[in-house]
Amino acid sequence: MRITVVAMGKIGLPLAVQFASRGHEVIGVDVNQAVVDQVNAGTEPFPGEADLDAKLAEEVAAGRLRASTDYADAVPGSDAVVVVVPLFVDDDTWEPDFGWMDSATRSLATHLTPGTLVSYETTLPVGTTRTRWKPMIEEISGLTEGEDFHLVFSPERVLTGRVFTDLRRYPKLIGGLSEAGARAAAAFYTDVLTFDDRPDLDRPNGVWDLGSSEAAEMAKLAETTYRDVNIALANQFGTFAAAHGIDVHEVIAASNSQPYSHIHRPGIAVGGHCIPVYPRLYLWTDPDASVVRTAREANMAMPAYTVGLLTGALGDLAGKTVVVLGASYRGGVKETAFSGVFPTVAALTEAGARAVVHDPMFTDEELTAHGLDAYHLGEPADAAIVQADHREYTELGPSDLPGIQVLVDGRHLTDPARWDGVRHLSIGVG
Repeated sequence: MRITVVAMGKIGLPLAVQFASRGHEVIGVDVNQAVVDQVNAGTEPFPGEADLDAKLAEEVAAGRLRASTDYADAVPGSDAVVVVVPLFVDDDTWEPDFGWMDSATRSLATHLTPGTLVSYETTLPVGTTRTRWKPMIEEISGLTEGEDFHLVFSPERVLTGRVFTDLRRYPKLIGGLSEAGARAAAAFYTDVLTFDDRPDLDRPNGVWDLGSSEAAEMAKLAETTYRDVNIALANQFGTFAAAHGIDVHEVIAASNSQPYSHIHRPGIAVGGHCIPVYPRLYLWTDPDASVVRTAREANMAMPAYTVGLLTGALGDLAGKTVVVLGASYRGGVKETAFSGVFPTVAALTEAGARAVVHDPMFTDEELTAHGLDAYHLGEPADAAIVQADHREYTELGPSDLPGIQVLVDGRHLTDPARWDGVRHLSIGVG
């Protein structure tokens, strides 16, 4: 097959490599010329994705994968076009910003030729594929969906850093606008993906047709929104437990020993491209989902709550140097999307503290580019907050942060025994 993948980002590029590894001709489209040049050179544009560098070099060298900024070069004659363009959500209104996706859709529609399967993998509000993309593509292309081309939604279900593993492990969900479109999508994804044996599933791992694009859109929103709501519940358990001298982590472990309890862990922040964003997309089409809204607001309050713990232990933060340990939104991943570092630094600054940030995965210049002041281990500090669960932080002690009086562990990562002479607090521990 000839396959076009639109957007060579942290999901789109591994997808393109995966498709090429199955023997297909793949063209990646991206608006960033530098990214296109790096892909064509067989060079990974961004670090941290397991096995991507070697696989990319292999597929480019074999002539199965190339990149372009030109839709006219990439789209015509394609058997399938897979769209992985980012969808942004306004921080204040929580409304989706379709700007980039609209632009990409107009461009692909302009050059769409009959017989093509168009699959959107970007997470969308329920109904978007049918009510937004279908009429837009039909109007611009002059083609009719279900006759001249097929349109489906098939959500990506992978995490950056382990995309190739997740592609094999999780069922590939599809939802078409017609039975014929669903059959075309099932045939396509069965060809380009391989799946691990999953005896824990109630049906064989592979391509799962959910019956409609709306069902597939909702499935992705549901699985991520569930996690946000669950984490909010854990956070509220944690704040209550800490106020009453209870270790909520022991409570959660005990509760989860019963097979119907799956309580997540409390923490300083919920970050990343998915969990903080997709509940807002769900709320856009279901504004009455009060549980979802309350959970999102509860999780957004956790950085300020954590800074409040520090204030309660240290006193007035004015003039104090406080180290935020971790710029990444989660440990081991060099990514700051919706990271808790930003609201934590903001809360510390509002309290009058000098907030500085350490992260073993970022250079000083990279931290500065994110608007953060870099900290180096060994420099004086009054207090610290663990924001990202990097493994390196389990090895730290008071000598690494000279003068430290209080450590607030926002990830329940550190061992209090290593912090002799320092007041050690952990979210959810009284």
